[in-house]
Amino acid sequence: MKIDRLLKENGHSLSFEFFSPKDEASENTLFFTIQRLAQFKPTFVSVTYGAGGGTSKNTYRVAERIIRETSLNTMPHITCINQSREDLEAILEAYTEIGIDNIMALRGDPPLDDSGNPIMPKSRYYARDIVRLIRPLGGYSIGVAVYPEGHIDMPDLEEDILFTKEKVDAGADFGITQMFFDNKLFYAFMERALRVGIDIPIIAAIMPVSDISRMRIFCQRCGTTLPEAFTKRFGDNISKADALEIGVELACEQVEDLMQNGIRNFHFYTLNRGEAVSRIISNLGLQKLGGK
Repeated sequence: MKIDRLLKENGHSLSFEFFSPKDEASENTLFFTIQRLAQFKPTFVSVTYGAGGGTSKNTYRVAERIIRETSLNTMPHITCINQSREDLEAILEAYTEIGIDNIMALRGDPPLDDSGNPIMPKSRYYARDIVRLIRPLGGYSIGVAVYPEGHIDMPDLEEDILFTKEKVDAGADFGITQMFFDNKLFYAFMERALRVGIDIPIIAAIMPVSDISRMRIFCQRCGTTLPEAFTKRFGDNISKADALEIGVELACEQVEDLMQNGIRNFHFYTLNRGEAVSRIISNLGLQKLGGK
């Protein structure tokens, strides 16, 4: 079912993001997680796409398997960096054939060479361009990424919101935020979006943190702020069990504040694990936001 229609009809949503596994063992772990989280009847689940389209075949395989083995509403990501128009059209045709109704349209990250430097793309497409490619095809509900702190390549917030508006004007149906840990940044983004006339549903993406060292590196790469008060909660030499407990508590606090301010659409980054997300949903009764 098309996500934009579900968001309009229900006024709320619960969704999960999975990444494409690279081997059989990782895929088995992923599908154990999918089965565990399916009990919450999510509005949809998404499957990510590697840098430069590097996991496109894996993304397709996982999306097809989810459709075949579950009743979950599935949204694969698709990126346009380092791919030709012909590449993109072929991918979209393949998704149409297996009954995909929803696409997450992203510029994507370029792949890195052996020295860690970005490989120059063979095309200069942006997310707005892939939205323009998908929209005339019909049949798809199109999601795009939005950035409460601005895209790392466009840190000027006023310019960033104008680029976001271009994606909406191109035909995006809804937006999903990059992860954020300070809700004030999200509220400020929503004010900017309203000011420039962005009126599509915005889904708040939540990242439960269980490894603060790893998350610091991740945040540096994507330009996300980790508040000092947030990181201090983890202390030093913390056990994995305690780190998981704190991560769940922090995510619950964040979601509670968002809900108190009227937010009813939540997307959880699972990192292909189900324990933290399951506990957050159960603690807050978020299952009521999912499907019927």
